[in-house]
Amino acid sequence: MTVFPYDQFAKDYLKELLSPLGEVETSRSIASEVREIDVWFAPAAQVTWTTELGLLGRLATRAAIFEPFRNAIDLGNIRSCMGKLFDVFAFLERQARRNNTRVEETELPHLWIISPTASESLLSGFGATLDLDNWGSGVYFLHPHLKTGIVVIHQLPPTPETLWLRILGKGRVQQQAIDDLAKIPENDPLRIVVLELLSNLKTILEVNQNLAPEEQDLIMRLSPLYEKRLAEATQQGIEQGIEQGLERGIERGIERGIEQGIERGIERGVRQGQRIFVENLLRAKFGDLDEELTAIIEPLLALPAADSTALLLNLSRAELLARFN
Repeated sequence: MTVFPYDQFAKDYLKELLSPLGEVETSRSIASEVREIDVWFAPAAQVTWTTELGLLGRLATRAAIFEPFRNAIDLGNIRSCMGKLFDVFAFLERQARRNNTRVEETELPHLWIISPTASESLLSGFGATLDLDNWGSGVYFLHPHLKTGIVVIHQLPPTPETLWLRILGKGRVQQQAIDDLAKIPENDPLRIVVLELLSNLKTILEVNQNLAPEEQDLIMRLSPLYEKRLAEATQQGIEQGIEQGLERGIERGIERGIEQGIERGIERGVRQGQRIFVENLLRAKFGDLDEELTAIIEPLLALPAADSTALLLNLSRAELLARFN
């Protein structure tokens, strides 16, 4: 898989899931050289561990640095992540000296390296050990003063507690996690958020011409969920439109108002569902919607759905703006 789409998906994914528990910052620059932490997490003062996130929630009970990897980590990956961690330690200590204070060990963040797999020789070389009684399989700890843990996703048991980490796995492990996600009730807030992020990832992958077999399998696995989510959004828009139309219809007159309100409500609901689809596609491909991208949403909606989707998938930002401006 192309590095950037997965890297951005993993950052957005962890940010969305951890935000209710505290402050989350992605791509945070550190030290004198240009290096970035993938995900920086600081727990909120009044939030305790929640069972909703299972194992991921346990990892977020204290200040933490999350470094997710798409492919199996190697020696250099671990050293690079630990280098970032030590840079953070040095920064916090310098800051404390300037303020005539002291950094407590409990205030220092813990590094969590998340990898689909890891070789036994690599783990043993860093002295990584399991704590099966308290953490189960797949969660390794380095020596305490290093404040580093390695989560090997393919070793995690396929349970509801590990689901939100297994989503970041690879191959059959990720596919099983997606199947497990589909079994969660449709109104579950976490399910809705994760499906939205996976839909964006699917859209980005489909734009690429040279897809690896693994990427094609992932798209096929996500397609039914994506179509179902789009249908849900459209239906929700229709229901909201009908409800609003009925309310206005009653105000203008029972008989005439209901008839016109339902018609307008259905039209508005369908359009709202289409707008959600176009906005999500623009965000997935170009990031946050700025004024220029927002300005072309209405012209896109004026086109047949097939035509607007083709333009969004095949044209660059510059080409889209030029076409509609």
